[in-house]
Amino acid sequence: MNELDELLAKLELDQNIQLEDIPGIDLYMDQVIQLFENKFKGTKRSEGDKILTKTMINNYAKGKLFFPVKNKKYSKEHIILISLIYHLKGALSIGDIKSILGGINEKTDEENFDLEQFYKSYLHLYEKGAEDFKRNVEEMERAVHAELSDAEGYSADLKKVMLILSLANISNLYRRAAEQLTDSLPGLSGQEDGNTKKTGQK
Repeated sequence: MNELDELLAKLELDQNIQLEDIPGIDLYMDQVIQLFENKFKGTKRSEGDKILTKTMINNYAKGKLFFPVKNKKYSKEHIILISLIYHLKGALSIGDIKSILGGINEKTDEENFDLEQFYKSYLHLYEKGAEDFKRNVEEMERAVHAELSDAEGYSADLKKVMLILSLANISNLYRRAAEQLTDSLPGLSGQEDGNTKKTGQK
């Protein structure tokens, strides 16, 4: 296994909250946190990182990123929404996430939207995206080596820096595309609640 294969393995791209991972009964906050910790602990950058905390969940609730809980217990629908928030917060602001999930929250709370089926589709597309990501990273590494193969004085570390720059650039392009799509959602505009979108804490 080469260094890139080791990197991709460490990312644990196959880890996700599956519908079968969510108990059939409502959970207390501590149980929700434990569920996410058990599932995503391998994705931490450092041992001290937190996957999900009480403060995070309370902030999501105060920010109305998911519809209100009842009796301090979180339903399957709440856990699905928190899972979506978990994935979105690495790239987008809290304000953007609220805009993205607002319609889903409203429809789910009114009990006329099949959130589980929507989440199944998301997981399917996530798996496809993960496979595409692996291929794209491998292609980018080959492109970096091809670009710098004839250049003198480029050490392995400098080639790694070039790969980092290339990956970060692609990441920014995807984030900007997601932001533009968020601003185009019905009933929203790029100027609406602009301060929240730009400065919302993750």
